[in-house]
Amino acid sequence: MSAPSDPLASPQEEPEAAPSISPAAALFYRAVGLAALGLGVLGAFLPLLPTTIFLIIAAWAFGKSAPKLRARLYAHKRFGPTLRAWDRNGAIPTRAKLAAVIGMGISLVVVMLTAANPWVPIGVGVVLTFCALYVLTRPSA
Repeated sequence: MSAPSDPLASPQEEPEAAPSISPAAALFYRAVGLAALGLGVLGAFLPLLPTTIFLIIAAWAFGKSAPKLRARLYAHKRFGPTLRAWDRNGAIPTRAKLAAVIGMGISLVVVMLTAANPWVPIGVGVVLTFCALYVLTRPSA
């Protein structure tokens, strides 16, 4: 039996075998991973749709069901470093923090301009404030 592979190791190393889970659970995790990966790919091209969070979810799900797919995400030229930084330190790149906070601000303005009920922007503002605080308090990559 080989030693567990490190997701930060070189992509040439063979990833560890999938944990022993039922076939139904493996299918579920793979479906979650594929759905999250699809949303992440869409987010790379569509404004205001996040990319990295969906790739983090995909890496988690693939880690449970398809470690080779997880290793491919971690080896990706553009997204791999961000995924590894999150996995290693819970770190978010400064540019991503800025983009997230700006996106939240724009979203709040849109809600304020379009909501019929005045309580909706207040509720959205509270939620987005806590989301922004979470993002800003993570270490920078």
